[in-house]
Amino acid sequence: MSEQDKLNERLAQLKSEHRDLDDAIQALSQRGVPDMIQIQRLKKRKLFLRDEIIKIESRLLPDIIA
Repeated sequence: MSEQDKLNERLAQLKSEHRDLDDAIQALSQRGVPDMIQIQRLKKRKLFLRDEIIKIESRLLPDIIA
């Protein structure tokens, strides 16, 4: 498996987890009394994942010098 294949696989995993966190945050927010601490933790994890996704995407897409 090449480096690019590994990055693509990891990217797919991160995006899937990011979507799952979106769903979890949405579900917690709709409760009668939402657990704001848990929501904040999930949001922090989601931001971390987004940063990782951006790093991997930048490694997969070469910089274009204009």
